[in-house]
Amino acid sequence: MSGPTHAPSEYRSRDAIPIRRALVSVSDKTGLLELAAVLAKAGVEIVSTGSTAKTISDAGHPVTEVAQITGFPESLDGRVKTLHPAIHAGILADLRLASHEVQLAKLGIEPFELVVVNLYPFVETIASGVTGDAAIEQIDIGGPAMVRAAAKNHANVAIAVSPASYQQIIKAVTLGGTTLAQRQRLAGEAFAHTAAYDTAVAAFFASSIGIRAAHPLPEAGEVADVFEVRASLAHVLRYGENAHQDASLYVSEGGAGIAQASQLHGKEMSYNNYVDADAALRAAYDFSEPAVAIVKHAQPCGIAVARGAGDPIASAHIRAHECDPVSAFGGVIAANRPVTIQMAERVKDIFTEVVIAPDFDQEALELLKTKKNLRLLKLPAGYHRDDVEFKQISGGLLVQQPDVFDEFSSDSWQLVSGDEADDATRADLEFAWRAVRAVKSNAILLADDGASVGVGMGQVNRVDSCRLAVDRAGDRALGSVAASDAFFPFADGLEILLKAGVRAVAQPGGSVRDEEVIAAAKKAGVTMYFTGERHFYH
Repeated sequence: MSGPTHAPSEYRSRDAIPIRRALVSVSDKTGLLELAAVLAKAGVEIVSTGSTAKTISDAGHPVTEVAQITGFPESLDGRVKTLHPAIHAGILADLRLASHEVQLAKLGIEPFELVVVNLYPFVETIASGVTGDAAIEQIDIGGPAMVRAAAKNHANVAIAVSPASYQQIIKAVTLGGTTLAQRQRLAGEAFAHTAAYDTAVAAFFASSIGIRAAHPLPEAGEVADVFEVRASLAHVLRYGENAHQDASLYVSEGGAGIAQASQLHGKEMSYNNYVDADAALRAAYDFSEPAVAIVKHAQPCGIAVARGAGDPIASAHIRAHECDPVSAFGGVIAANRPVTIQMAERVKDIFTEVVIAPDFDQEALELLKTKKNLRLLKLPAGYHRDDVEFKQISGGLLVQQPDVFDEFSSDSWQLVSGDEADDATRADLEFAWRAVRAVKSNAILLADDGASVGVGMGQVNRVDSCRLAVDRAGDRALGSVAASDAFFPFADGLEILLKAGVRAVAQPGGSVRDEEVIAAAKKAGVTMYFTGERHFYH
């Protein structure tokens, strides 16, 4: 069946569209009253339903009940309220067409320029353990219909499905209207929102009748014959790695990572911001103790855990920043504990692109919000890395288990040179070994007292990585420990570290020239362990 068609010449141009009439019906009331206040002050007629209308009215703002528009009361326990031509004609009328404008006038229907709708909390309901009819009752019908109608008609209507979009709507009201580009972006987000919602409903039905829902990843330990990647559009980004590249953010079902993080403040996240922030999280969350990682261009500028008295996460940040303050300028900071006011007081004076953490203390949040462009991201509850990771190559995908530390212990390490490390040295070696995993290969990391002091990364030979780590550490190399993500193929790289005064080394071993490398360590009287595993990161 084909839809209605019109010749291009029939369409009138519409870019900036003032908002005169808005349909507002939301389950999540976050930010609702701030938006309603702005709309009311601007003289926008607010049409609303049920509890949304009551919330707006109780706050003293004029609101028109949907039933007043349709002439039909909400019925069947609220199942039927907006499914009416008087509502949907106002959403779907394409006012670029003179014929639609004439028809609306004959029908006595006013158009909407804004629809603000978010859906019944179905996902949250089933996550809380609700099943059966109680879960089914949370499947929204009228909401998705309004969202899809407004998104389809984005040439004329702006659709907001999340409180995160309210600020741009508020700004548009003050500037005189929404732009076509803005409405297109909002429409994309809206269709992604309803698609994810329908996917959750479908998965619920599949599981409730004993059918295993399709999943984008194979079960742990299995090799799938077919690997399906399924994700829903969350945001269209300004551009990709470079300004000439288009880019978007998609979120995977059941994920709890940076893609699901809530942005609390700052400029829109960029493609590179997401890449760097994910790399920083990867580093910070390798540690169970309070830890901070600072990343620039997906490479760590500094990684540290808390030491001494005082605020732990602030201590970790200070020590991570001291590793390479020059490179940390314009970097991304990840913390594995809530950001405190003590940490925020340090961060505010350092040019930083993104701070991401499991939470922010209120004082810290208010202080960091004074930095206009600083992006603040709160991780979703239960943050974790995906069970399987993949990388696109031309013509296909590479799939692997993630490189993670499960129940980390150095008990299996083999001492091949020098004396057994004392407790402090072993703790530093363990720190360095966990931290070096976050560094791109070839990777060398120097550490002292639970903090990186020099990092050599991404070089095409291990000798250059050793030189870079030592150069960046400077005088701090003396007495530090070193970790290498893979074996030393020759003694030359290790000799650079020994000459700089490194006191102990952890490396995988496994080179055909291991004896040559061990001999160099023994000659210097330095403790060296073989860990038995490598941590390449490409």
